[in-house]
Amino acid sequence: MAIEIVTFGCRLNSYESEAMQKHAETAGHENLIIVNTCAVTSEATRQARQAIRKLARENPEAKIVVTGCAAQVEPQMFAAMNEVSKVVGNQEKMVAETWENLRDFGVGTSEKVIVNDIMAVKETAVHLIDGLRERTRAFVQVQNGCDHRCTFCIIPYGRGNSRSAPMGTIIDQIRRLVENGVREVVLTGVDITSYGADLPGEPKFGTLVKTILRLVPELERLRISSIDSVEADHDLLDALANNERLMPHLHLSLQAGDNMILKRMKRRHLRDDAINFCRQARDLRPDIVFGADIIAGFPTETEEMFTRSLDIVDECGLTHLHVFPFSPRPGTPAARMPQLDRGIVKERARRLRQKGEEALLAHLKTEVGQKRHVLVETDNLGRTEGFTTVRFSQPVEPGQIIPVTITGYEEKGNLLA
Repeated sequence: MAIEIVTFGCRLNSYESEAMQKHAETAGHENLIIVNTCAVTSEATRQARQAIRKLARENPEAKIVVTGCAAQVEPQMFAAMNEVSKVVGNQEKMVAETWENLRDFGVGTSEKVIVNDIMAVKETAVHLIDGLRERTRAFVQVQNGCDHRCTFCIIPYGRGNSRSAPMGTIIDQIRRLVENGVREVVLTGVDITSYGADLPGEPKFGTLVKTILRLVPELERLRISSIDSVEADHDLLDALANNERLMPHLHLSLQAGDNMILKRMKRRHLRDDAINFCRQARDLRPDIVFGADIIAGFPTETEEMFTRSLDIVDECGLTHLHVFPFSPRPGTPAARMPQLDRGIVKERARRLRQKGEEALLAHLKTEVGQKRHVLVETDNLGRTEGFTTVRFSQPVEPGQIIPVTITGYEEKGNLLA
């Protein structure tokens, strides 16, 4: 075994894993396992610890380096694990020198934790990568960190304050990816609609999107990862309405459908803001598909409040739901609020997932008979412009964008072509 990377969590982590792989390979590492963790929930941290133990059992000779948000927030917890050789912070993991220095590390008396103050980081560097392993879709980091402090969220303490990558560097990265055969680029970050506030002239995220589409005409598909809809600017909506190369799929950071819970979460939007945004976006781009993050069982949530989260699935016309049963993260204000019984939290999460499955099924039914252009990711799977998975009846060469007519669907969530 040379280098293995196990990635948890968001698309930004996937991008960073690719950059780390390149750094570790260049440094000449062998028999190395990198675990890139997520801290969004307590369950994510538990899964990472469980995976580390399993990896150590299956690869007793390998060195294990743990990094990512959970490692940044709770480095000593991972350092206390005998299976772990080093714990590396979120800023340090993206520096080539870190991996060069780690090449000949031993456990011994050397420092086990390499984690500095993430809040002191003021810039985000775009790390040039040739593309993800499938070479059809690639993530490009445009921003990192978050200046907001939602009461449930530990991520700013793992990622630091918001900082944007220079627009010219982003354009160069995308050109490089396209030259290497990438057909679709996904713009990613922690709070990407805050892009540009720390740059000269304070360009908006929509300006970045329009600039990419204008200056990289060879890019066939541009996709946006999770956004905060209340910060969507005019240029972003204009690009969505008038450029078909910007994919008609937005994943919204909604989190709840009840105004009181949204206020207790310290979110920047209210219920009607989300509903009105979805209506506006759908008027501009009728084929748009929405995904959303929603938390079930937030502290103080009553049954009536939870019902509003169920209802907003229909009122916003959501299709792809990411449901999170609330889990308190030590150090966050929500952890100090009156907690719900875990049984209630799990039951509400189950009902919300069921609602999501019903919404997805309704979407699949409306897709039958439609003509779509599908980016082929494996020999039998691809995704539509709206990010819905398509299963092909015959093997297809990965890396193509092919026109298909949707012939049916599977209840587990795939379209058929």
